[in-house]
Amino acid sequence: MELTLNSSSSLIKRKDAKSSRNQESSPKMSFAKMKPPTYQFQGKNTVKEMKFTHEKTFTPENETAERWEKLHVLSYPHPRSDASVPVFVMLPLDTVTMSGHLNKPRAMNASLMALKGAGVEGVMVDAWWGLVEKDGPMKYNWEGYAELIQMVQKHGLKLQVVMSFHQCGGNVGDSCSIPLPPWVLEEISKNPDLVYTDKSGRRNPEYISLGCDSVPVLRGRTPIQVYSDFMRSFRERFDSCIGGVIAEIQVGMGPCGELRYPSYPESNGTWRFPGIGEFQCYDKYMRSSLQAYAESVGKSNWGTSGPHDAGEYKNLPEDTEFFRRDGTWNSEYGKFFMEWYSGKLLEHGDTLLASAKGIFQGTGAKLSGKVAGIHWHYNTRSHAAELTAGYYNTRNHDGYLPIAKMFNKHGVVLNFTCMEMKDGEQPQHANCSPEGLVKQVQNATRQAGTELAGENALERYDSSAFGQVVATNRSDSGNGLTAFTYLRMNKRLFEGQNWQQLVEFVKNMKEGGHGRRLSEEDTTGSDLYVGFVRGKVAEKKLEEASLV
Repeated sequence: MELTLNSSSSLIKRKDAKSSRNQESSPKMSFAKMKPPTYQFQGKNTVKEMKFTHEKTFTPENETAERWEKLHVLSYPHPRSDASVPVFVMLPLDTVTMSGHLNKPRAMNASLMALKGAGVEGVMVDAWWGLVEKDGPMKYNWEGYAELIQMVQKHGLKLQVVMSFHQCGGNVGDSCSIPLPPWVLEEISKNPDLVYTDKSGRRNPEYISLGCDSVPVLRGRTPIQVYSDFMRSFRERFDSCIGGVIAEIQVGMGPCGELRYPSYPESNGTWRFPGIGEFQCYDKYMRSSLQAYAESVGKSNWGTSGPHDAGEYKNLPEDTEFFRRDGTWNSEYGKFFMEWYSGKLLEHGDTLLASAKGIFQGTGAKLSGKVAGIHWHYNTRSHAAELTAGYYNTRNHDGYLPIAKMFNKHGVVLNFTCMEMKDGEQPQHANCSPEGLVKQVQNATRQAGTELAGENALERYDSSAFGQVVATNRSDSGNGLTAFTYLRMNKRLFEGQNWQQLVEFVKNMKEGGHGRRLSEEDTTGSDLYVGFVRGKVAEKKLEEASLV
């Protein structure tokens, strides 16, 4: 696909100066329009007919509105467990530098060439709020992402773009630091209650508290308005690419881009695995909401604070009165609190996804959202670590079906982590069950009619991890995957054995998990160029790629 240039000297096109807002006009990328992404769920030569699976979900008031909804909520059929699954690879967190330029473009170019040769569908990149809007409210700099999009398109790959409204740094796998925009941090310094707060008063600057979603606390705009303006700017700048090279837009809804509370922060040793974490409901906006909810159900004395007996970050469930086997979590008060706490999280996701759906309606790109795989203490009654993160999932209450239904309401793919983990690999005292958790989410998405995609939670390069993902996809217990995104591209990925494992995995996922192990020399004429790791030219390209 060739680029369409709007001038002889540049591929940048200035947008029309007809914005209703008083802001600087930003250059607009112009590429040849490509067809919307088509994920093939059968063999190479057979594509299932697309179906509008959400027609019954929406009930517009008139026929015109109904037709419009059908045009937007274009969905691919839910895959069988033996269907072909496209594999994407996450790019480094610092793919775009703090100065707004593409980082190490030569190494990136070589890496993308290698990934294309391996049969990968595309790559994923974070569009950091702290980078793009760092110069001031509604002053957006998309230049580094424009460079990346051009390069990705040149190699015939697709792109998943994450609207990352969270801070980078302080969590598992964070290799760099990208804070929230300086002007936002300035507002936080004036009003610390803008960020999540625990019962000890510890503030967490990873993400704006959802308690103030509808309050104009960011220089006259609400957080939801700020996120919406950011997404709208992205659409305006890259309109000709969305639905083509930009195949998917993932909406960040919390720390690490996940729909959850920051209940287990690793920074400064605050939390350590397998601690239960802490509830994040002590900023003034969350406290006000809790009080109002308590009064609405006639329990005003329950609205003064969160649970007093829920322990601390590093505790185990049995260390606390709230989370122990027959603890407060299962009392009338516990149910009241968790309904409010989890309900606020669902409301946040619902509002943000509704906005994203409106902005990207009709573009042809998929929308997705991410849910965390909190697998420790899953085998206990209270599921403590899930509760503090906002997932009301206990022995007696399904916490993932409401989330799956909310995603389905907006035609959004649910992206779930920890797909690579096995129960037997986890420490016994942590009562983990990543396999049980994944199975529950598979069942919830199938029941809700929601598409399911997956990621690995930790960097893994071994056949056991890859094999677990393939086995999960083939499981008959729930939804198969519509796509899988591998975490993450770095120099280790391009090392000989690791690279071979990735190539084999991509092939297996394309074949629905029925692929055979590849030999060192790919002489069968497959579309997976294992030979890429052989020869002087190939070795040079992989060497360049490993510099990423």
